This record gives sequence, structure tokens and C-alpha cells, in this order.
Amino acid sequence: VQLVESGGGLVQAGGSLRLTCAASGFTFSAYAMSWVRQAPGKGLVWVSSISSDDRTIYEDSMKGRFTISRDNTKNTLYLQMNNLELEDTAVYYCAKGLTIGYYRPYDYWGQGTQVTVSS
Repeated sequence: VQLVESGGGLVQAGGSLRLTCAASGFTFSAYAMSWVRQAPGKGLVWVSSISSDDRTIYEDSMKGRFTISRDNTKNTLYLQMNNLELEDTAVYYCAKGLTIGYYRPYDYWGQGTQVTVSS
């Protein structure tokens, strides 16, 4: 299993970024996928998850600003982030669900992509 994130970078507050997670080594379409982030000096925080049949859930502070999606034909997970805030600065990881039909726990993680929001 391999998960490779990309799309992070430096953006001004109010701006947008789209993160991508390229998945390989497993049947991507069968598993729920998630985004998790870690801000500097803080613990991991769940961001959003998407089921194999495209049901989505979000952490409350990110509802309306972030959109998770997936393209099973490309084995790719996305996170569209709009109206970014300083507090969104973090390393963002994609994660694969351990068991078909469940969002958590996770069994594989990517290496992460840094998102830095400046004022």
C-alpha cells in the first residue's frame, strides 16, 4: 500500500488549495479514506472522511470550507480547501480505513503535505 499526498504549499488567508492523495497497492474503491492534519506542536486532528460510496463527513470547523472527494477511476483522493485560515496551517495526511465499511481505524498513512497559511 502506498499513499502519496501532494498539493500543499504557502497560501494567504482566504485563499484555496487542493490536496491530492494518490493511492496504490489496494482496491481503492472498496475502502473509506480520510484526511487528518497535525499543526505544529499539536496532536493529530481528523479533518474529513469519505466512504466507498461517496458519503462524506467533516469536522465541524471545516464544514462549508473543505470538500473531500474521490475518483475511483484514478485511485485518487482529494481535499479542496477554501477560505483558508491561519489555524489551518498543518501537515495534512491521507489515511486508509482498515476495514471495508468503516472510516476508522486507519491502517496506512501517507507521508504528508505541508499547508502554510499566512496573514
